[in-house]
Amino acid sequence: MPKIAILCYIPGMQTPITKLTLENGLLVLLREIRSAPLISHWVWYRIGSRNERAGSTGISHWVEHMQFKGTSKHSSSVLDKAISREGGMWNAFTHLDWTTYFEILPAEKIDLAFSLEADRMSNSLFDPDEVSSERNVIISERQGNENEPYFQLTEEVQAAAFRVHSYHHMVIGDMADLQTIERDDLYRHYRNYYVPNNAVLAIAGDFDTDDMLSKVRAAYESIPAGNNPPHKFRAEPPQSGERRVTVEGPAETTYVQMAYHIPPAHHPDFLAMMVLDSLLSGPSNLNLFGSGISNKTSLLYLALVEQELAVSVHGGVQATQDPFLYTISSIVHPASSAEKVISTVDDQIKRLQDQPPSGDSLARALKQARALFAYGSESITNQAFWLGISEMVATYDWFLQFLDNLAEITPHDVQRAAQTYLRPQNRILGVYQPTENGKLV
Repeated sequence: MPKIAILCYIPGMQTPITKLTLENGLLVLLREIRSAPLISHWVWYRIGSRNERAGSTGISHWVEHMQFKGTSKHSSSVLDKAISREGGMWNAFTHLDWTTYFEILPAEKIDLAFSLEADRMSNSLFDPDEVSSERNVIISERQGNENEPYFQLTEEVQAAAFRVHSYHHMVIGDMADLQTIERDDLYRHYRNYYVPNNAVLAIAGDFDTDDMLSKVRAAYESIPAGNNPPHKFRAEPPQSGERRVTVEGPAETTYVQMAYHIPPAHHPDFLAMMVLDSLLSGPSNLNLFGSGISNKTSLLYLALVEQELAVSVHGGVQATQDPFLYTISSIVHPASSAEKVISTVDDQIKRLQDQPPSGDSLARALKQARALFAYGSESITNQAFWLGISEMVATYDWFLQFLDNLAEITPHDVQRAAQTYLRPQNRILGVYQPTENGKLV
């Protein structure tokens, strides 16, 4: 019998988390929430663009699409109708480190989620005609992205930031690979990574834990474990000097993006970077499906937007398994210039490097970060999300200890983070320059 662990309480919550690993290696996390008669059911796989190499970029995202094309038991024509008919919803997402599938259903209808997810964990068909059709869909998605200046700039900045690590590639993949990946490539990727010993099942909602454990075992325990999936990564070497990229294209607006290498989610400095982000550009929401809050009190908003140097500014910290990027992105005001925006950002960063933030400003930044974390944790679906994603980038203890560790960040921690990570030598600086009739505007 698998060992069951009862974990500590979530701050502000009253029920514990149940955690166990089935004999086939599937990690299961359950949390009872009786606030509404709903259950949110998520299956997470440790597979994303982080696992891809040149020649197969975008394959994880494509496999995600194919998981909605049916099995012998559940044809693609009835899957969506089955969920909708029961008053539920479902979706899926592929990211840098993971792919996840979720259903939100009335509590008494949750058996449908078990039936669908357990089936497509092993039995998706990958019909050649469906593969061909989906190739066109994904290529169209890629072409649509290429029409967006911000996507073009982000792709170039990310590629310049990672010359060795697989974070070099966007999740959607390179067009050359989308045109050449074949059905057998997709199916092999699926069989390698869609195995219970590479997955996490996260369920939150209105249920009795013992009853839910019985459902989990009935649905998933008979699925055989696979071979240990290949997880081979090349560490990105330290950057030894600033890298600059310029993108030109038809547009009316200039964009600026600054990206700095920062530690992964489980690193002690990650939370200091979150507070630094909150001070500079407003807090980032680590819950990718949550909402944000205003950044109008941030240093960069006051220095850029209020002074009409930029139309907008926002920062971004992402929780990742390997070191990734902190980005500051701005839309340049028509009466301003990229150079003025860059100089102003540098001035604000230098202020934090030369002198730690005041107690009041740190308290405000911490309050905003805590509030955003709370907003992204309040619903049944958000709680199920955190159960899973924390295991993708660290462990669930990382989530449980998040607020306590955040509260321990000091002004000197923030200053040290600015000095360590926000150096020009650690930066990729990207500018999108608009053109008209092939000439710079």
